[in-house]
Amino acid sequence: MLRSPGVLTSSFLLGLASLIGATSLSAGTAVAQTTLFKQPSTQPSADTVRSASVGGRTSIPYGWVDFCHRRPKECNVPALPATNVKLTAQNLRILKRINQKANGSIKPVSNYEHWGTMMDHWDYPVDGKGDCKIYALYKRKLLMEAGFPRQALLMTVVRDLNNEGHTILTVKTDKGDLVLDNLVDEVRPWDATGYYFLKRQSQQNPNIWVSINQRGGTPKRMTPNS
Repeated sequence: MLRSPGVLTSSFLLGLASLIGATSLSAGTAVAQTTLFKQPSTQPSADTVRSASVGGRTSIPYGWVDFCHRRPKECNVPALPATNVKLTAQNLRILKRINQKANGSIKPVSNYEHWGTMMDHWDYPVDGKGDCKIYALYKRKLLMEAGFPRQALLMTVVRDLNNEGHTILTVKTDKGDLVLDNLVDEVRPWDATGYYFLKRQSQQNPNIWVSINQRGGTPKRMTPNS
């Protein structure tokens, strides 16, 4: 869980400008990342998944800006073409395994209890503890290490079923948007969460955030996959 994301001050935006400047795409990198997820395979039973509609650019969560200041190598990355993950049975199994691994390996503690501040602190689970942002960042990291393209792994800010601020990881697939959530071990379509989606990272540039402002259906379980 998290507090409501704050709007950036001018000084933060100016400080971030040099970090997130547009950079050119290396053709070799783009080809390598794209072809990995376009091999033909059988489809798992996730046919009803669809994608959330996104709007224009919006404010960047303070926690992401702070994360970038402390870990600039994580954010000083090139813009890349949007890429979706091929939702094969194997890739879905990897998503489930990593979601459960992160959920089971991090001790849940509040932001204030962990860091002693009400300001959002985004980081990896360096001490094995954290709140929703730590879970989501860790899952993003593990999936990138597993070969999933960065452009398909999007930090996302929502309002949960108690109308409290919450952060999850959206995975863009060719069958729609899936959600990895520290509150639920199951990998679900975004519109089976019941959450109110506020904003998420752009697929092309993780330092650009886009608005969503859309309810993610009603909470329900996915159909079991064979």
